[in-house]
Amino acid sequence: MNQKSETNYDVAVIGGGHNGLTCACYLAKAGLKTIVLERRHIIGGAVCTQDDLIPGYKIDVGSSAHIMIHLTPVVKDLELEKFGLEYIDCDPFAFAPMPDGKDAIYFWKDVDKTCESIAKVSPVDAENYKKFVTEWEKLNEGVFQAFLKPPTMVNLGRHMVFGTKSKNPADMVRKLMTSYGALVKQTFRHEGLRAAMAWLAAQSGPPPSAMATGDFLGWHSMIHRSGVKRPRGGSGELTQAMARCLEHHGGEVLLNAEVEKIVVENNETKGIILEDGTRIEATRIVSNAHVHTTFLKLIGKENLPEGLAERIENVRIGNGFGMIVRCAVSELPDYTAAPNGGRAADCHHGLQLLCPSLAYLEKSYADYLNGIPSKNPSALAMTFSSIDPTLAPAGKHTLFIWGQYYPFELSNGENWKDIENREADKLIDVVNSYAPNVKNSIIERFVQSPLDLEQRLGLLRGNVMHVEMDFDQMFLFRPLPEMSQYRTPIKNLYLTGASTHPGGGVFAASGHNTAQVVLKDAKGGWW
Repeated sequence: MNQKSETNYDVAVIGGGHNGLTCACYLAKAGLKTIVLERRHIIGGAVCTQDDLIPGYKIDVGSSAHIMIHLTPVVKDLELEKFGLEYIDCDPFAFAPMPDGKDAIYFWKDVDKTCESIAKVSPVDAENYKKFVTEWEKLNEGVFQAFLKPPTMVNLGRHMVFGTKSKNPADMVRKLMTSYGALVKQTFRHEGLRAAMAWLAAQSGPPPSAMATGDFLGWHSMIHRSGVKRPRGGSGELTQAMARCLEHHGGEVLLNAEVEKIVVENNETKGIILEDGTRIEATRIVSNAHVHTTFLKLIGKENLPEGLAERIENVRIGNGFGMIVRCAVSELPDYTAAPNGGRAADCHHGLQLLCPSLAYLEKSYADYLNGIPSKNPSALAMTFSSIDPTLAPAGKHTLFIWGQYYPFELSNGENWKDIENREADKLIDVVNSYAPNVKNSIIERFVQSPLDLEQRLGLLRGNVMHVEMDFDQMFLFRPLPEMSQYRTPIKNLYLTGASTHPGGGVFAASGHNTAQVVLKDAKGGWW
């Protein structure tokens, strides 16, 4: 890695995030001479793990839970297990302690086992949940097929409209177009179950009241297929395996290679210039960078076709929405709803959903809309060292706490450098309210505010999804209709990553789809 033998390539990929690497691996495997240019000292982008942030601990600096990628063919196609990738199941995939501190719901990959857990707090909702999973699974089988192809009208229609196996298509369309907050109220009765499922749905960014977000809740059904998994050794072991796969197939990775400019002449790419002055020649360029970064910074407004800069500026990035605290701890959370003495238990295996009610979540979002950090944030705690002892020294653990909602741009005159530790304290307090041993267990911590997410990972304004995941910025509209199929108005320039269909998360579908398009153009016909 980090060895550049030549400067002429069939394809140069800007950005070594998991979508860029996925695309590059498929291209190299198909015989194209491919290089990945990564501006940081380590490959992976927002799927990266470092051991130099808290000595002795492996700390993720981006995504931690891997869900949707397991519904794609990527891991199998690229034979990533041959390159050192080993996934560990997180089962139960989620744990939701109830506000009373007495009960908890465990979400297992097995639907029936999950229903048994729900029945202990709400027998009627156990039945509702089984029906919900069956109903949405049928719809999402078609949705997922649409995710694995460029979002043309034909593909969307075939898989999402005509491909649905629902017995009542019209009612499902209505549910798709409603908000996930309204849908969870219509579907379930127990407030604790509602809160847990809405909080999981909120991870994509839009608030519970946003219209046409019904499937953010409905997608919960597909987790029973994919499960939640973790690469042994940290989230970044996925991208490390991809880098090894790329090199095995003759591709190259160049680290510390920040791109200064994509050279465009007569609306066609002519190469890449790095900050150190190196010029990379490539027949085709794939940008895994943010859509704004790609066009407004690396190419520049003056080099874009008339009107395109304004259209790109109108693609909504939003104002961030989350932050995370990465902790080294002496023991695991001892939840009041699942006493464990700080030792590993089922509650620690997956996502720990700490949100008492839907109203609580909505109030947190109201603070965010006013431009201030949530006074009472919701938290999602993750303790993957409970199933992967390679992450921490013997007898010690990791605790990652994601919280919402946190605006990148603050309205009260404060700045993130001054308040990040205050807000980290608040998030730790939230977890401590459910597991009173947490605060005293912390050895050291690393805080990723919205500002850190932008500066470290290139996630503009701290939006981990690149651009907002509202309906008018999804499918055919992501990031713009003329770029939705991964080609751009600039000849031989392609866009991949979270800025494109189907959006953010550890998915790899965008990289997979972009590779199909590039290979079709490079080799003629479908590869």
